[in-house]
Parts: sequence; C-alpha cells; structure tokens
Amino acid sequence: MEDLHLASIVVSTIRNAPVLMFAAMAGLFAERSGVVDIGLEGKILASAFVSAAVAYTTQNPWYGIAAGIAVSVALAMVQAFVSITQKGNQLVCGIAVNIAMSGLTFVVAQFFFQQGGRTPDLGAARLTDVVLPGTAALDNIPFIGWLYGHVIGGQSVLVYLAFILVPIVHWVLYHSRFGLRLRACGENPHAADAAGVSVERTRYLAMLVAGVLCSFSGAYLAIVQSGFFLRDMSAGAGYLALTALVFGNWRPLHTVMGCLMFGLFGAVQIQLEGVDLPVVGRIPGSLIQMIPYVVTVVVLAGLMAKSVAPKALGKPFVKSR
Repeated sequence: MEDLHLASIVVSTIRNAPVLMFAAMAGLFAERSGVVDIGLEGKILASAFVSAAVAYTTQNPWYGIAAGIAVSVALAMVQAFVSITQKGNQLVCGIAVNIAMSGLTFVVAQFFFQQGGRTPDLGAARLTDVVLPGTAALDNIPFIGWLYGHVIGGQSVLVYLAFILVPIVHWVLYHSRFGLRLRACGENPHAADAAGVSVERTRYLAMLVAGVLCSFSGAYLAIVQSGFFLRDMSAGAGYLALTALVFGNWRPLHTVMGCLMFGLFGAVQIQLEGVDLPVVGRIPGSLIQMIPYVVTVVVLAGLMAKSVAPKALGKPFVKSR
C-alpha cells in the first residue's frame, strides 16, 4: 500500500475531472432547457478528433480547440434541429450522434493518417502546463511547495477554465435573465411561452452553449491528457457526465461534486494498477478499469428515484394555439 500516494491521487483527480466537468456543464444547459442530451459522448469524440487533427496539422493547439468548438456546435445544432424544430425523439437523435461519431472519427482518422484510426502524437502541439511564478522557490517547502506547484499550479489552461466555469454557470443559471428563461422552458414551457419567452430560441441557445462547453471536454482529452486521438477514447465520459447530472440533481455545484467523485475513482484506478494489496494481492487490470462504471450503476440505482429532473425534460414543445 505504500505505492498508493495520496498526493498523486489528488493531482490525478484534478486532472481527470475536467473531461466530465465540461460535458456535465454542457448537459446541464441542454437538459435544464428541456432537451435530453444523450449525444454528449458523440460530441466529445468528434471534438477530440478534430482538435487533435487540426492541432497536429497546424502545430497550434489553439487552432485545434477552435476547430473542436466548430464541430461540436455543428453537431449540437443538428440535435437542436431534430429535437426542437422537427419535434423528433431526443433519445434516438442523441444515440444516433454517438454511434455515427464513434465510427466516423475512426474512419476519417484512418483515411488521413493511416495509423490504425488514431492521429500521430501531437508533440509540441499539446497544451503545456502553467508554471506559476515562484514555483521553484517554494518547491522544497513541505506541503506548500506541492500545493502551489502541483495542485494550484502545474495545470493546463483548460483545467483552470473548468473550475472557473463552475461559479459562472451557477450565476448564469440562477441569477441571470437567460438562466430564468432557461429553467422556465425546462419546467413549464407553456407558461414561459405565455410570458413572452421564445421556447425554441431559448432551447437553441442552450444547445449552442452545450456544444461549446462539450468541445472543451474533447479538446482536453486529445490535446492535454493524451496528446493524440484514439478510437472511442472518451470511454463513456459523456454517459458518466449524465450520471453526474443525476447525482447533482441538475444543479451546477452538486454536479461538479459528482464529477470530482468520478475523477477520484479514476485516479484510484490508476494507482491500483500493478500494486500488491494485503490479502487480495494484485487485482487484475480489467477489474480495476470497471471501478468508474460500477460506481455509475450504484449511483444511478441509489439516486435515480430521489433525483428530480426538469418537468419538461425530453418533451417536445408544441405551441398552444
């Protein structure tokens, strides 16, 4: 057990969480407006591939992030058109996006790069970690040096963005006019329509924001964490983000706590690999990799009945005549 370092687990948790945080915040906007966003997984994959491909081609990670935003927003608008304008089945539309992107990203990656469905290593095109001033001077001070250099500092810009977004999303949702209209459209769209709110326009804006936020999740996976794109590299992150929404009862701060919880289990999973534990010995890697998904099932089984989703979630809005 001496190989299980608490410091490493804390740092890994912070670095694992942004993938889920961005996707969960995206799902929060969509579902608070009344649109079920099962397609988070597909948008993560699409933005991860495009971000990696453009960053590698241009050797500029910011171009990759911009391209990831564009493709994620495009997919979100397709979902919005089918779900909002055409009143289609939101679950089927989201699943279709997921299936399509799982196959399409692999095929396009193989066509352009000929590396078994992955992109080349990004190398210098990866986003570098931010080194705060004074890190070297404080490095030898117990705890403070580690806290300043590896927890507060030593992270990517996207990590800071993920945590900065939490209070911003909370304020927008509960203290802005847009947030009030968003919640009204998710709870009682007919009342919102009677008050002069354009339900379709509000839901389109929510999906636009969701597309932008979800793109950061894919860009983080490819440009920060991995340094390349690999087929199905999201590994269910979109579904875990939806589980975090249920865990957080569709509230920003509580949802982020769920994301951190899944990030923690992911960090523990990494630390457990190859470690001999008392009594049980070395746990097979396949069992360790199951930890986040087993936790997902437990969370859903325990909290689904207690969570209260927006009342109009998944229901197409038909304007009263």
